[in-house]
Amino acid sequence: MRRGIRVAAPLALAGVLAAAIAVSMATAGSSRPVRAMRGHRSTHSRHSSSACRFDNGISHVVYLIFDNVHFNRDNPNVPSDVEQMPNLLNFIRGNGRLLTNNHTALISHTGGGILTSLTGMYPDRHGQSVTNSYRYFRADGSTASSSSFKYWTDLTDDLNSPPTDPNFNMVNGDSGSAKNTPAPWVPYTRAGCDWGATALANVVLENTGTGPAGDMTKVFGQGSPEWNEAAASNAAPAGTAARTLAQTDFVGMAIHCAKNVKSICNGNATAKPDLLPDEPGGYDGFKGLFGAKYVNPAIARGSPVVNKLNGQPVVDPFGQPGFPGFDGLFATTTLAYVAQMQEAGVPVTFGYISDAHDQHGNAGEIHATRGPGEADYVQQLKAYDQAFGQFFARLASHGITKRNTLFVFSTEEGDHFAGSQPTPPGCDGVTTPCQYNPIGEVNGNLTGLLATQQGITTPFTVHADMAPTIYLTGNPTRTAGVTREFGRGLGRLTAVNPYTGLTEQVAAALADPVGMKALHMVTADLQRTPTLALFALPDYFFFTGAANCSSPCIFIPPQGNQSFAWNHGGIQPEIANTWLGLVGPGVRRQHYDDRTWADHSDVRPTMLTLLGLEDPYVHDGRVLAGQLDEDALPSSLEHDRGAVRNLGAIYKQLNAPFGAFSMNLLAASTKAIKSGSSSDDSRYTSVEGQISTLTTQRDALAAQIRDALDAAAFDHHRINRNDARDWISQAQFLIGQSATLAASA
Repeated sequence: MRRGIRVAAPLALAGVLAAAIAVSMATAGSSRPVRAMRGHRSTHSRHSSSACRFDNGISHVVYLIFDNVHFNRDNPNVPSDVEQMPNLLNFIRGNGRLLTNNHTALISHTGGGILTSLTGMYPDRHGQSVTNSYRYFRADGSTASSSSFKYWTDLTDDLNSPPTDPNFNMVNGDSGSAKNTPAPWVPYTRAGCDWGATALANVVLENTGTGPAGDMTKVFGQGSPEWNEAAASNAAPAGTAARTLAQTDFVGMAIHCAKNVKSICNGNATAKPDLLPDEPGGYDGFKGLFGAKYVNPAIARGSPVVNKLNGQPVVDPFGQPGFPGFDGLFATTTLAYVAQMQEAGVPVTFGYISDAHDQHGNAGEIHATRGPGEADYVQQLKAYDQAFGQFFARLASHGITKRNTLFVFSTEEGDHFAGSQPTPPGCDGVTTPCQYNPIGEVNGNLTGLLATQQGITTPFTVHADMAPTIYLTGNPTRTAGVTREFGRGLGRLTAVNPYTGLTEQVAAALADPVGMKALHMVTADLQRTPTLALFALPDYFFFTGAANCSSPCIFIPPQGNQSFAWNHGGIQPEIANTWLGLVGPGVRRQHYDDRTWADHSDVRPTMLTLLGLEDPYVHDGRVLAGQLDEDALPSSLEHDRGAVRNLGAIYKQLNAPFGAFSMNLLAASTKAIKSGSSSDDSRYTSVEGQISTLTTQRDALAAQIRDALDAAAFDHHRINRNDARDWISQAQFLIGQSATLAASA
């Protein structure tokens, strides 16, 4: 599938900010100077690589991220997804913390959400700001498309030789040049811990390419048995078992191994070199198992089959044992792999679970969408709930419990349901099933709308989406006349919403590269920076088509086996807001927390702090110190707890993509792009200049705060009270300036 408690309105943040800094400042002690560098630190973890050991009595790590599973209700009468999984909900609430004011990053899709959570970096630093695929400009001004879902070391263009964009798909510019983003498993394997992954974005093989830059070539080598199998599989007729075999065998599963005698790779002839050419400090001599063909026997005592929690074998659509496909990751499947890995001695397991609101069929080969409370949606959630009950019981029977295991549960994004009102009215989905007719996102032909409503026929390509990114052919500058005319035209587009009958402007927000930079959407690979981004009203999904509306430009597609009714990518609260569950040693037990404003970038530093590990770079997120026991925190965080919490709260509003500052500048960007004419564009020029200046000031201040919070978490540098107060004051001022600009632009 397309893998995509409220965000405060841009100008209604006084209460949020007041609450964020209401906690009194802790008495500060002496402070050592904070590192000025924003890139790499020592590459060694606190532990030797000879054995797997974590802090706080933790022996196991279980990290699970859902696709589009919601804590908030999409229909007020129907219990939410998480409410319909009481085995999971009660486990989190009864044993740890449930944060319900968590947020994703922009653009809000599966790829970006997962990768921000995995790395602790915003998309401008991990490289994937437009997902789950993206376009990039070639030298001649045309564009090509690339999938976001590629193995960690894959290139943007891995089809052509030489590549038309030679940058890494996961590209990072911290060093001042485009490098491969540091890999998320490295601190664990360096600490002596095997790290297993089930279907998680880009840490497993994502394709069976046999070209010079294909995964099979890079991992197994040209002419190897695996490479030959993939070449034959790729050449087999479509829709056959033979065509699917290589994906079933090699894609979607991986174990990244430590270098010690207890590693599951030790003595395993199928283990291959785990190559990370740009990893800070080097990464030589590590190995990994890639694909179910090699992972299954390693974790299932030589068997080529792993069984689901319900006892059925995990197979592909043709009954071949192995990876079932990325849309076939039901809870009973992913949780079985996680449990099997843990029982086989892999202490760190990360897994992805498919959404519950689409009917994926045997292994994802169909995609029929459902609305809140429809019978088979409710039934699928019931099956998920049952799987979690079995999962927790199975782990406990092997001594893997809340007392020795860090559990992390989340979802990469929320989404918006596009459909009619339910029938019968008041249905709750539990006692009375709901039905929706019609159902489905409102499709829009952007080319036809621009041509018929605005007379704009400028050639362009688009990453089709609820938040489509637009690439004008020739890659003109943002201030060029053709670009400005196009932006103004986007802002004027209207449509009659088939669900409401209302005529509405479809653009909820607009950004060009100046606004995108404020949203952390400009990466180290400038070839993939769009000309414009349109954040649409939540029911709409835009694509390119004919430059006319002879066929309707706005329509609801007929429902079938490839239908979609859950929109994501945009800026609406139901999409931006997610949830986060933490359970385990060092996590405070307080049922739920709906006040702490957090986002995906906070997950990694919080986990590493509990585990006693560290990364060779500074995270964009901060440790969620308020969610952890005092004795689980470094002394520098525990002593300055009030300063840390106050500073962390304002830092999020200043720097997060969905924080107050960014949302205010997006509102100003929208007004600027809509403004002016071919004869007078002074308002646009003025507002964009102010956005750029404020963003530069934000970046400088955010870097200081980020470094201080990171140094307190990982380098034992206490935060100076006077510095914290000064930073908070500066952040409040910049947020206030952004609000003023949003109101006056």
